[in-house]
Amino acid sequence: MNRILILLFLVLVLGSCSNKFSKIVKSKDYEYKHKMADQYYEQKNYGYAQQLFEDIFPYIKGTPGYEEAYYKFAYSYYYQKDYLNAENLFKSFVESFPNSAKVEECDYMRAYCYFKQSPKIDLDQTNTNKTIGLMQTFINTHPNSQRGKEAADIIDKCREKLEAKDYKSAGLYYNLGFYKAAAIAYGNVSDNFPDSKKADEYKLQVIKSYFKYAEMSYEDKQLARYEKVLSECADFSERFSESKYLAEVAKIKTQTNNFIKNLKK
Repeated sequence: MNRILILLFLVLVLGSCSNKFSKIVKSKDYEYKHKMADQYYEQKNYGYAQQLFEDIFPYIKGTPGYEEAYYKFAYSYYYQKDYLNAENLFKSFVESFPNSAKVEECDYMRAYCYFKQSPKIDLDQTNTNKTIGLMQTFINTHPNSQRGKEAADIIDKCREKLEAKDYKSAGLYYNLGFYKAAAIAYGNVSDNFPDSKKADEYKLQVIKSYFKYAEMSYEDKQLARYEKVLSECADFSERFSESKYLAEVAKIKTQTNNFIKNLKK
């Protein structure tokens, strides 16, 4: 019984709110609509606020209140997780109010909206790359911003995601037995992310891939391909003289030299 009463109460409240909002929307008093838009925004009822802000824009454009209303309008999309439209509105804010004290914030939020749209590593990373570009532009444009560190941290997170995606793709080639493609892909990961904590691991995978490629080749192709393995081993030792993988590389190098000796007999 109590549950039924609660449900009836909620229906009545929601119906009352809907009727009230409908009357506000139909009102021709735009100052009142502006006031209610602000009120709904403060109450975090962003859907209602968004609609009212949009209704009053033609009437308040060029007035002192337009900038603040547009700012809240952009955030009303952001808070509803409509990052695609929010990004466009933050961009539009910066272009429309270039002298505003909120330009730096909206510049950042535009880039952050792309970050919020960055998908899992298995999917297309266009938004991740866009985030990196816009966050770097933000840092360059606002070098003294307190948001600079956060922007740099987001760039690092995005680069880690791109790195993980490239590494996973290289691993797929390896697991499918496409060893030459795997070697090239691992090499690209190593070259594209030279400061990575896993740079030596990527280089090790390059060596392993070329070794498997040589091992699976026809005999008349093996010598040149094993020599490529030795070249990669030498490069590894030079670049990663403190790596924990040195012993493993040395083992592969020894095996490779033995294969080369047998091929030259």
